[in-house]
This record gives sequence, C-alpha cells and structure tokens, in this order.
Amino acid sequence: MAAAAAAAAVGGPQPPQAEMPAPGLALDKAATAAHLKAALSRPDNRAGAEELQALLERVLSAERPLAAAADGEEAAAAGGGGGPGAAEEEALEWCKCLLAGGGGYDEFCAAVRAYDPAALCGLVWTANFVAYRCRTCGISPCMSLCAECFHQGDHTGHDFNMFRSQAGGACDCGDSNVMRESGYTNQRKKTTENSFVGRDHKAYRNCINNCMLPLMFCKRHQIKSSSNIPCVPKDLLMMSEFVLPRFIFCLIQYLREGYNEPAADVPSEKDLNKVLQLLEPQISFLEDLTKMGGAMRSVLTQVLTNQQSYKDLTSGLGENAYARKSHEKYLIALKSSGLTYPEDKLVYGIQEPSAGTSTLAVQGFAGATGTLGQLDSSDEEDQDGSQGLGKRKRVKLSSNTKDQSIMDVLKHKSFLEELLFWTIKYEFPQKMVTFLLNMLPDQEYKVAFTKTFVQHYAFIMKTLKKSHESDTMSNRIVHISVQLFSNEELARQVTEECQLLDIMVTVLLYMMESCLIKSELQDEENSLHVVVNCGEALLKNNTYWPLVSDFINILSHQSVAKRFLEDHGLLVTWMNFVSFFQGMNLNKRELNEHVEFESQTYYAAFAAELEACAQPMWGLLSHCKVRETQEYTRNVVRYCLEALQDWFDAINFVDEPAPNQVTFHLPLHRYYAMFLSKAVKCQELDLDSVLPDQEMLMKLMIHPLQIQASLAEIHSNMWVRNGLQIKGQAMTYVQSHFCNSMIDPDIYLLQVCASRLDPDYFISSVFERFKVVDLLTMASQHQNTVLDAEHERSMLEGALTFLVILLSLRLHLGMSDDEILRAEMVAQLCMNDRTHSSLLDLIPENPNPKSGIIPGSYSFESVLSAVADFKAPVFEPGGSMQQGMYTPKAEVWDHEFDPVMVILRTVYRRDVQSAMDRYTAFLKQSGKFPGNPWPPYKKRTPLHPSYKGLMRLLHCKTLHIVLFTLLYKILMDHQNLSEHVLCMVLYLIELGLENSAEEESDEEASVGGPERCHDSWFPGSNLVSNMRHFINYVRVRVPETAPEVKRDSPASTSSDSLGSLQNSGTAQVFSLVAERRKKFQEIINRNSSEANQVVRPKTSNKWSAPGSAPQLTTAILEIKESILSLLIKLHHKLSGKQNSYYPPWLDDIEILIQPDIPKYSHGDGITAVERILLKAALQSRMNKRIIEEICRKVTPPVPPKKITAAEKKTLDKEERRQKARERQQKLLAEFASRQKSFMETAMDVDSPESDIPMEITTAEPQVSEAVYDCVICGQSGPSSEDRPTGLVVLLQASSVLGQCRDNIEPKKLPITEEEQIYPWDTCAAVHDVRLSLLQRYFKDSSCLLAVSIGWEGGVYVQTCGHTLHIDCHKSYMESLRNDQVLQGFSVDKGEFTCPLCRQFANSVLPCYPGSNVENNLWQRPSNKSIQDLIKEVEELQGRPGAFPVSISSETNLSKEMESVMKDIKNTTQKKYRDYSKTPGSPDNDFLFMYSVARLGNRRFVKTKCIDLIYIPLMKEHMLVSARFLSTNMKSLSLLPCW
Repeated sequence: MAAAAAAAAVGGPQPPQAEMPAPGLALDKAATAAHLKAALSRPDNRAGAEELQALLERVLSAERPLAAAADGEEAAAAGGGGGPGAAEEEALEWCKCLLAGGGGYDEFCAAVRAYDPAALCGLVWTANFVAYRCRTCGISPCMSLCAECFHQGDHTGHDFNMFRSQAGGACDCGDSNVMRESGYTNQRKKTTENSFVGRDHKAYRNCINNCMLPLMFCKRHQIKSSSNIPCVPKDLLMMSEFVLPRFIFCLIQYLREGYNEPAADVPSEKDLNKVLQLLEPQISFLEDLTKMGGAMRSVLTQVLTNQQSYKDLTSGLGENAYARKSHEKYLIALKSSGLTYPEDKLVYGIQEPSAGTSTLAVQGFAGATGTLGQLDSSDEEDQDGSQGLGKRKRVKLSSNTKDQSIMDVLKHKSFLEELLFWTIKYEFPQKMVTFLLNMLPDQEYKVAFTKTFVQHYAFIMKTLKKSHESDTMSNRIVHISVQLFSNEELARQVTEECQLLDIMVTVLLYMMESCLIKSELQDEENSLHVVVNCGEALLKNNTYWPLVSDFINILSHQSVAKRFLEDHGLLVTWMNFVSFFQGMNLNKRELNEHVEFESQTYYAAFAAELEACAQPMWGLLSHCKVRETQEYTRNVVRYCLEALQDWFDAINFVDEPAPNQVTFHLPLHRYYAMFLSKAVKCQELDLDSVLPDQEMLMKLMIHPLQIQASLAEIHSNMWVRNGLQIKGQAMTYVQSHFCNSMIDPDIYLLQVCASRLDPDYFISSVFERFKVVDLLTMASQHQNTVLDAEHERSMLEGALTFLVILLSLRLHLGMSDDEILRAEMVAQLCMNDRTHSSLLDLIPENPNPKSGIIPGSYSFESVLSAVADFKAPVFEPGGSMQQGMYTPKAEVWDHEFDPVMVILRTVYRRDVQSAMDRYTAFLKQSGKFPGNPWPPYKKRTPLHPSYKGLMRLLHCKTLHIVLFTLLYKILMDHQNLSEHVLCMVLYLIELGLENSAEEESDEEASVGGPERCHDSWFPGSNLVSNMRHFINYVRVRVPETAPEVKRDSPASTSSDSLGSLQNSGTAQVFSLVAERRKKFQEIINRNSSEANQVVRPKTSNKWSAPGSAPQLTTAILEIKESILSLLIKLHHKLSGKQNSYYPPWLDDIEILIQPDIPKYSHGDGITAVERILLKAALQSRMNKRIIEEICRKVTPPVPPKKITAAEKKTLDKEERRQKARERQQKLLAEFASRQKSFMETAMDVDSPESDIPMEITTAEPQVSEAVYDCVICGQSGPSSEDRPTGLVVLLQASSVLGQCRDNIEPKKLPITEEEQIYPWDTCAAVHDVRLSLLQRYFKDSSCLLAVSIGWEGGVYVQTCGHTLHIDCHKSYMESLRNDQVLQGFSVDKGEFTCPLCRQFANSVLPCYPGSNVENNLWQRPSNKSIQDLIKEVEELQGRPGAFPVSISSETNLSKEMESVMKDIKNTTQKKYRDYSKTPGSPDNDFLFMYSVARLGNRRFVKTKCIDLIYIPLMKEHMLVSARFLSTNMKSLSLLPCW
C-alpha cells in the first residue's frame, strides 16, 4: 500500500497528477539509491537533495485519496492482479532501498544494530503477556521485567512475583530511575561481610561490586552499558535523515484524510478500523525501525521532534487542493481538543439560554470550565431549575500555570505532537501505541513524548469519555502513562515545566462535573450540594480509572507529592473534587412497600471512593512520616476542614441527621481522620492544635455515628424492604479491601471526637442514634416511639457492641505497625484456618504489609510463622488433595484471641460464631474450661497520651446509669434481654475498672450514702466509687397498664423525697444529659422545640393497641441496689444457687496481692462477674468492705470447712455436673420462651392485649391467621385478596396414573406378539371405555359431569415450599425478561427459578386468605342419598354468595386463581382435556379442573396444598358450574361415579 499523502517539495512545483516511478527506476531501485547516497555525500549535495525530493514526490503520491485506496484494494482483492496494494508494496520497497543506500536492507539493519548504545531493554508487550515484578529491586511499584531479563538477573531471596499483564507494559531493565542502583539486600550484604572478616578490604569491595551488578540489571544490559560502543558512521544513517520526515508526514496525511468529524464527535468504529487496517504496513515499518537499536531511535527522535521540518512540510501546501483539504480536516478536528470548546455546555447538562431564561447559569459554568486564572472562591448559584445542580465553587487552575494553551485548543509544533493527537483521535490503536513505546529507551524522546502526553491530557480525557470502547482505551492509556510517570525525575521535570499536577487535578475535576446531580442528603429541597451520579456510565464503567491511576502514580514520588502538599491552590481544588463524592449513593429506608428494582450502583460508589479518593490519600500519607513534614499535614487538615464546613452549610446541617437516610461515603471525614492520625503517630503534632472547636467536632461525629447505627439497623432487618443491596453495602464497608479506608477512619474520628467532647453528651448521642433511649428504663413496660419491639434487642446489642469497639480499638491510638499486622492476622486465623493466599487477600491493604517491606522489625512471613502453624496438604478419601492451611498456635488462643477485633473484621456474622466455636473447642481440648465460655477479656495496648480523654466515657454518669439500668433489667428478666447484652455490659464495667480515674479516694465517707442517695443517681463520675453507691427509689414514666402503677408508694417517701426524685429514673437519664447539653445548644443555636419525627411502618407490633397512644403515668420504684449488689445477685442467678458468691480473698489473701490468676482468664458469665468483683475490691478498700457486707447480709458468715484434696476434687466434679444440668435446663427454658414469644408475635397480629376482658377471647377458639414469608422482599404476613401470597410450584404433565391396574399381579415384560405392553385393564383404558359408553346413551354435558379424567395427561405438582407475594413474583419475572444472559428456560412461557433455592418452577399457586383451619370449613362428601345431594345443589343455586370467593368480585386473588387455572390447563396436551363431542366447549374445562382436584385430593396433594390452594380453586369453579348443574339435573344419577 503506497502512502497516500506526501509533502510538496520545498520551493518546487507540485505535479498536477499522481505518477508512478519511471520504469528504469522501478527496475533498478538499488542503483538509484546508491546514486542518491553518493550525491548526498558530496560537500555540495543540493542537487542530490532535489533529486531525492523529486523521487519521494513520485513514490509517496499525495493525489490518491484514502477512500479510493480502500476501494482499489477491495477491487484488487476481488479481481486479482495489481492495484493500489502493489503500489503500496512498491513504495515501501523504495523506502527500504533508499534507507539502505543501495545495499541490502537486511545487511543495513544488522549494521545499525551493531551501533546500539542503549543500556535499556525497553521491550514492549501487550495484554496477557507474562512478566515479572521484583519489589526488592524496584523503586517504583510499577516496575516490571520481561522474562528474559528477569532470568538473566540474580533475584535470589528477593520479593518478586510473576503476573499476567492486563493493560500491557514495557521492560524496565537497565533504567536506574525505576530500578535501584543496587538490589543488594541487607541480609545478603551481612552474609558477605561475615565471609570476609579478617580478609583484604579490596577483595571485599570487589566481591560486593561483582555481586551487585547482576542484581541491578540483567547481564546483557549491564555488559552493554559498560562496553565501548564505536561512533555511528555518518553515511550509515544519512539517507534515513532525508527519507523519514517525508514518510512520517505521509502517514500523518493519511490519518488526516481518513478521519471524518461526525456530528456527535463519535467517529464510526468501522471507519476507524478500516483506516488503521490500511495503515498497518506503514506503522509496522516504523515499528521495525525502532527495533534496530539506539542509533535508529536517535534519528527517529530528531525527525519527530524537529519543529522546523514539521513547519516546512505542513505550511508548504501551495496550490495542492488535496493537501489543503486534509489540512482543513485537521483544523476541524483540532477545534474540539480543549476544555473550552462550546460542546462542553451540553456535556455538563447546560442548555442554551432560551427566551426568558437567565444566562447566569450558563455563564457560571462557562466560567468554571473556561477560565484559567486564579482560584475564585465566589459562589455561583444555578438558576436552571430543571438541572438543580446547586451551589458550588468555581474551580480553575492556580495562577502559576505558565502555558495556558495546554488547556485550550491544541497547537502542534512537531510530528510527535500531531502523531499523538491522531493516536488519541483514533482511540489509541495498538500498533501506534507499540511504536510510540518502542521509542522510549531514547531519553531525549522520552522527555519530549512525556511533555507532549501532558499537553494532550485534557484531550485524552474528552476522548475517553466519549469512547464506546472505554475499557480497551483505558488499558492502552495506562500502558503509555505508566512508562512515563513511574520515573520520579521525569515526573518532577514535567511537574515543574508543564504544570502536570494542575493539569491532572483539573482534568479529573472537569471529568466528574459531567455527571453531577443534586444531593438529597439531609435537606432534600434546599440542599445546595452536588454529588456524582453513580448510575452514570462514567462511574459504572470506571472510565475515570486511567486518569486516577496516573495521579496515584505521580503521588508515589516524594518530590511531586511535596509540591502538591505545598500548593494551597491545588489542595483547595482537590478538596472540591473529593467533595463531589461526599454523600453520594444516598440510601433511603423503605418503610411501606418493598423496593421494586434493587439498584446496583453501590459497586460503582465504593470503587469510586476507594480509587479516586482513598488511594491518592494513602499516597500523600506515605510522604508525611517525619516531623519535618508537619506543615504538609497542617495544610491538608486546614483545607479539609474548610471543605467540610462548606459541605455542612450546603446541606443545611445543624446537629441532627435526617431520619431513615444513610450514606457510606464520607471521604472528607476520612481524609481529615487519617491526616490527624498521621500527625499524632509520626509527626509528633499536638492533637489539639489541629482540632476544630466543639461545635465542629459535634458536627463531625454525627454522620460516621449514623453509619454505625445504620449497620446495626441493617443487621436487625430494619432495611429489609430495600433489598439485598443494602446488606451488600454494609458488608463492603467492612470488607478487607475497604475497611482501612472506610470503617477504620470512621471509628478513629469518633474516638477523637469522644476524647474531646463532653462524655455525657457523646454517650447520650450514641443511644439516641441507635434509637434505644426508650428501652433504658427500669419499668417492666415501655413505649418506644421510634423503634419496633422486635428490633429493640438487636439495636441495643449494636449500641453496646459499638461502645466496646470504640473504647477497645487501638489501631490508630497507640498500636505499632507490627502490632496491627499481628492483630489483623490473629483475627482472620481465629475465624477459620486460612491458606497463605487467602490470608494475604484478607489482610487490609493500607498500610500494605504484603510487600514484606513494612515499617518495624516484622514482615508478613515472620508474623505468620509466629502466630500460626502450617498444616500440610492431605489427600481426601475421594482422591483430591486439600490445600495446606495455617491454624492459630495454642498460645494465640490462650493470650491473643480478641473477639472485639473479630467483630470489627467480620463480613458475615457467622464468622463470629465460628471463632467462638473454635475458641470453645480449644478450651475443652486443653482442659482450661469445660463449659461454654464467654468471649475473653483482653487487655488493651496503652493509649497514646493524646487520646487519654477517650477513657472519660467510662467514667461519666450517663454510662453508669445505663449500665446500672441494664443490670437491673437483666436481673429482673425485663424484656428478655440477651446474654450478649450482659456480656457487653460486664465488658464495659471491666474496661472502666482497668482504666480507672486517679481521683478515687478510699477515705471518702460512705456512711451517709443511703441518706443522700436521692440527690442524684451517682455522687461523682468515677466508676470505682459509683459501683458501691446505692439507688433507693427511682421515678419512671410507665403506661397505665404497667404493673408498677398498681404498687403503693413507699411509706417513707415524703414530698421532699419526691421532689428529690425528679432527676431519678432511667427516663430522667437523658433529661439529665439534656441539662448538660444546654451549653452545646447555645453554641449551635439549636431550637429547643426540635423533635425527631420518624415515619412508622405500616406493620408495627406494639405491646399497646395499634393506633392508640399509651397514657403514661408516673410511678416510683423501690430499687435499693448498687452496681456491686446487682453483680453479686447476678452471680447467684447465673450459677442457679442462692448465696453462690463468696469473696475469694477471705480464704486466700494472696489473691489481692497477685490478682492475675489463670482461672479467671477463661470462663463464662460467672467467671466474668467474679473477675470484676475482684478488680473492684482491688481498686478500693471501700468496695472490698461493701462486697463483704452484701455477702454477709445475704447469708451469715460460715467458716470454711477444712476438706481434703480428694474431697475437693469430688465436690468440684459434682458441682460441674450440676452446673451442666442447670445450664441445659436454662437453655431449654430459654428456647421455649423464645418459641412462645415468636409464636405470639407471628400468630397474634394486631390482637388485643391480654388484659382486655376475657369474654373476647373465650367466646370462640382463637384462630391464628396463616403467615407466609416472601423470599423476594423478605416480609412476613398473611395472604390477602388485595395482596395474595403464592406457593412456588412446578407443573408437569403426567400419565403415570393411567397405568394403574386392578390386578395386583406384577407386570411381565412381553416376549411374544400376543402379549401386550399396555393391557386393557389399566385405569386409563377402563375410564376411556366408560366415557365412550356414557356418551353413547346420554347427553355430552351430562356425561362430562359424571366422570373423572386426568388418568392420562394429568398434572403433577411439585414445590420447593417457598412462598412469595404475587406482585413480587411479577416484578421478578419482569427483571428476568430484561436479563439477556439467561439460558435454559423460557421466561415468556412463565418459567423461572425460585429466587431462594434456584429450583426450577413455572407457576405460583395463590394461597387462600384465612386461618390454618380452612379444612374444617370444607365439607367432604359423605354417604348421602342421591336425593339429598340434589337438594344441596339446588340450595347452592339459590345462594351463590355463600361461597367465600365471589366470581363477581374482581380482586387480585380471583385474577391469580384464574391465571393459575390456565397454567394447569396449559400444562397438559389438548387431547387429554378435550373429551367433549364439541371441541372447545367450557364443559371440558370444568371436567379437567374437577378431575385434577379430585385426584389430588385422594392421593397426591399434601393437606396444606388442599386446604389453602385446591379447595378455594374448586369453590371458585363451583360458583360457575352450578349453572350448568341446574340444566343437567337428570344426569345427577351418575354422581356415585365420582
């Protein structure tokens, strides 16, 4: 294929039409090339240059258009013979001969390769190429080696891996900017030093150098870089310098001509591929030239970057019409290359101003996208109501941008720039990408190409957004950029000279602006905040990935990251970018109906935050590790706080989050949290110096706390109507790849806020967010205004578990990197045994311990060997081999098992139980504890001094009141609180004792305690002293029906004492907190009348009658307990023995001296109580004395009996047996109680209370309504006529009943012709004969009412037992129709798979509304006379409305019954249901349905299906069939045939 466009000769005339070379020249190319080379070698080579120019004009003709060339090729391919293809080959042959200067082309290539001075490999590969990466030798994490270079180097003992390239790459062997100067490891160096002890220093240095060289690069590139390469002869590449400019310009002309600018700026993929296919020989020729080595690449570099040559060839168009046309196409294509092109108004959703519309919105966005001056902090408000993008800051490049044309319309000055431009326009064709990358070993080219790439960066973004093949294009962009930006020196150079950081940040900002929508968080109507739309293709397809990847890559270089952190304008711009993701993918809790279609946008949302926000954050944090970088952290924190304040203002946030909303995406909060952590941990910054005021801290804690509460709600099934996707979000939030960037920063930020805010305010806020404030009352009954009773227990468990995690977790509060890695590994191993690869995947990625090069003394492998034993692979009985697994060591279970860390890292709740089961098995196997243990209490790493305020939460009155209340409720069996609640309460008490305040004084007088117990709940805030404080009376607000109302007030309670009780009671706990919160209300100007109104779901089971607000009254409870007394009584209750607790120090005083006794390390609730009481006694002599007094009051002191060791062993064994029996009985009783509670809840929906007069319940037996679980929406409820529930079934035709015989003799296989396979005595044959006989003597309609069919072609019904709502099933079927990947069944025929068990089905049988005793209402046939039966039918004719389902009432249930009857009829073949002499008669339908029901009723349908499905279907038919019976009374004599 000859090139279609050649440049006009400089100063020479252009031929009027295309000409082929002269015959003589065509026959003797070598001689012509030799002649021209000789002419150009003379001192005066002007004549030779003109002669060569004329030849190239004829060879590389510019007159043949590209389309004509394509048509000619097709014609030549079809008709054979010569054509343009031959001309193209001829032109390439001419170019090769000219480059070789008359010699052989192969010899020329070999000669050029001999002068290759390059020390770089530079091998370029495409996707799916197997390459290597050595982390020990690599400076950049993107460093990679081809297989040949890797194997020729010495990487013994290095941390390397083999991988399959996804986007392509290039070998970095020999590049000292990407690979270390020495890959010589410290371990190997130490070994070498030891071997040279006492020997010659020179020999040692030689050995070190000799060892280092193979480690650095492979042998061939190391040797080549050190050898003396001779200079390239001048005449060797002289012809190349003359020929290549014309050839490359010819290629560019082809690219210009082949590109047609379409209206939508999206060229036809077919046209692009066609052009590229025609150009493949030319591009392959250039690629072959790059493989000749450094000498030829140097020539190509000079040609590609020579601005004068490009100017001469592109400006000398003369009168050539074809050249002018192609140049015009180039200018048109160039217009859309900048961000200021008018089309952006459409991209960003801005319409041209119409009549009567303000132009402010258009001007605002134009200013944001088109101006490149100093950052403008003024706000523009969108006036376009239809778009409603809200209020945001203009974002422009900072004032240090020197070359504004980079963001404007492009202007090209060299072949390289235009070649890259067309490469982008043609969406990075692989051949062109390979050619451009093959040139990278030339350092001069690499710098020029990198600057050109940065110049076109905005244009790359625009082309990428519009591409239909964004995945392929993204891979090829990264294929190029990773080679350019992995070099720190080059990245620093283009950052300084080309404003690389400004370009990248601004391009990312503009890219995301195209998919912004108005945020609905908090104040949906008045919100001015905008967020990215996760449903856009830009986010769903990860189109932003290559640009974000480049940004992460350059931030890995310290010099570039330093420049970014120092530039205030860049930080503001970046925080604006991050704010686009703040609050995205908002979830709104569905309270009424199940969501129709579950959105899957959360995948895009989590990926976007991780890649576009979190990964750059980790890159910046990696450069803030020393004290000298404090100022960088201060800059980030400052602008992050400003962005957060703007966000709070934009969403109109005061201090209360909107109810029933949650977003898992708070990247601004997480930026702030992680830089705070780094500032304290690594930079020794004072935490208070980078913290905001109290008002801002209160705002900062709200949304992360809302996420934690929402997690508990989701696990409590409060979000079940939102579908499975909401559970997917909750699981992803804590998953190993996301937890370090999401839940961990959120928990840390809450810890910081808790350490600085008032502890009573924080604790009350936690229980308010978890909606369990109303539960925290000492009354036996309560009314929760915001939570259903069925969710209260799980939400209380969630609140307490969150507090335990908040107060126990030390990931950012003092743990070293080694300790974090160890804790993460232990948690994962305790859940399950793990393979090495799965453990690597489950350990959180940032900071990344997987590389083996982590801060501190431990690596991944050393930690693994310290905490786990390896179980070798074993063969299973079936012959397959089980993988080798790592299992925790015994000492890990004994000392390091941390249930709090397990809960934090658990994706599936079953993993927590798995860890506890494994822990229990270890204790039993080791003999440490024979029973069912509780989660062990693990001592925590000491807190960093900056976070000491966190422990104030354990020493505040609000928490103590909550703990006291819950202990009391557990002791009194209120609300049937779970064991998990007790475990968490005891854990918090023990945690408070471990971190007791300093101001505890044993000299504090306690004698006046009872007299002043009404002053407040507790006298102080110290847990140690508050534990012994007695609470005598409590005032509570209870419903009038509560038992407490009937009690008389204590006689000793006077009016004064009543007045002193006004702050008593759990109901007053939070009013007490409200008093403390008044000072915060003054700061935030909070309205005192504000209330949190929550919309109630339709189905709500309350203890009070639905729809009636309970009348609350005040009651006074006599308590007379302290936390210590409650603990002692709880010990009695758990042990099942009265007076079971005996202070151990009375027998052994050594316990108080050495309290760390092994018997308290592992155990159950009894052990936990004993451990807490012992610690309380150790903390205070007063506590010790009061514990003894409480025990003496309960039981008189009995001196311990002296018993022998054998007797003690026997008693211990008997005691353990007794405890086991008691625990078993307690467990069975608890199961029975739960079963009773569940049955009452499920079967007594909206039933009156038990205290309603008894005649209501005794008038007739209470019949519970059948409740069904929908496997699609997860809701439970009865089937109704408006919303029926159906049973998933598979209907199949079956003729097996027709083979039944009266003869009980077994069938024999026929062996003669006389014997028949199908004898005439089968059931089917008998009924066929009977029907034929009846039809011979009676009317057809009478006959059909007197017989049964279905023996052949009957219907067989199977079910998996799962039920679903009919409307949910319809939505499910609609989603299956829209799914294009389904195979194996036909959705159009009603076929589907059960949504839960995936069993094949094709129909849904509606369940009849009513109770489970429907069969009692259906009268089965009895031995009545024919006359009685006739009378019954006549009565039925007279009152058709007697049937429960009327055919005249058009309900959803009747419609579904009609539909399922059609399904049943359509299941079998028409011949088996059409026995009438008149085809299509309705009599056939009645006969078929009755027959199916009769047969099923007799033999094959289970009772439940008969009662709930078939009987209603038969009733429905009887209403219609009664009319037919009235006209065929004479045939009733045949009824006994039924």
